[in-house]
Amino acid sequence: MIFVDDKSIKVGGVVLPGLIKSLEISGEAIIDEQEVEGQTKKPKQATGYEDGKITIELILIEGPDKTALEKLEIIQNRFRAPGQEKPEVHEIVNEHTAARGLKKVIFKSLRHKAETKKEQIVATLEFLEYTAITITAVKAASTGTSTAAGPLPAEQGELFDFYSLGPQPAEGGKLHNFKGDPMTYEEYMAARGLPPGSPANDTASAAKYLETLKDMPY
Repeated sequence: MIFVDDKSIKVGGVVLPGLIKSLEISGEAIIDEQEVEGQTKKPKQATGYEDGKITIELILIEGPDKTALEKLEIIQNRFRAPGQEKPEVHEIVNEHTAARGLKKVIFKSLRHKAETKKEQIVATLEFLEYTAITITAVKAASTGTSTAAGPLPAEQGELFDFYSLGPQPAEGGKLHNFKGDPMTYEEYMAARGLPPGSPANDTASAAKYLETLKDMPY
């Protein structure tokens, strides 16, 4: 939580050193300009609002307990502590921020400049309005899809040729591939990578094999 009064500022329960020089709150509308051919005046369109911005200036002076640089280090640790990977979200309490409708902020930036003549440091703290956005994740329902049978790729078609051949005694022992092209027994065996007379193929029933092929969906 950030608490700001007229004299000090507290961030995350820690009172930041220094005196408040100024507190500035700004908010802007988002205006887009459109290019229109033949017109010098650009039409404007309002599309929303920028996040509110709070700028606080602190004066850090040398003191009996801490130097100005040591005070700056305290502010730095509130802005980004060692090992901190991302800025934290803080609630802010102040009459000016409440009047502007700002409730949560992010410590956006920290700048400082040293004034050697006055032996002091001016630190500028910038806070940006934080608005939580709720994102609803929608899980797409998985649907099964079926595709109609189509022609096989070339390499699969070749394999299909090899494994869909069978003897046809009605045509004098000639063989055909699934495309209907005739093949000799030697060509068939060579395509299968088998020597002629292989028991694994010659003992099969040709008629039963052809009946099986007719029942296949391809």
